[in-house]
Amino acid sequence: MGPRGLICSPSPTRDNGVWVATADATGEPCLVPLAFWWDGEAVWLSTRDTNPTGRNLCASGRVWLSFGHSRDVVLMHGTARMLTREELPAEVGDAFAAKDGWDPREDHPSYVFFQVTPHVLQAWRTVPEMTGRTLMREGKWLV
Repeated sequence: MGPRGLICSPSPTRDNGVWVATADATGEPCLVPLAFWWDGEAVWLSTRDTNPTGRNLCASGRVWLSFGHSRDVVLMHGTARMLTREELPAEVGDAFAAKDGWDPREDHPSYVFFQVTPHVLQAWRTVPEMTGRTLMREGKWLV
């Protein structure tokens, strides 16, 4: 297991949003900002299972996440697993709601949760940091 606080610059406790990239079966890309919560091992997202991102995540489970801005970025490629609000552990839902001030469990019934397990993790600020930016590969920490 890698460092629990590794995704700290940008800070998952300060950042409220993450860019979420998915694609449908034809390869049509979809990029949206979503609220998230990092539990130290996985990123938790919530969106409607009826919108393009939700449909793409349910169909393939493949996702790219981008935290921060272009001069201080963490990129994560991972696999998403869908959980209904009934399947979601209460402590996860509570932490998600506390971080962002929004509780999808109390919103429209089509909101579901996705647990994203990271497989590749990269972080860098500027071009000189491009070498050595890969922090995780195939789900194994390299640092």
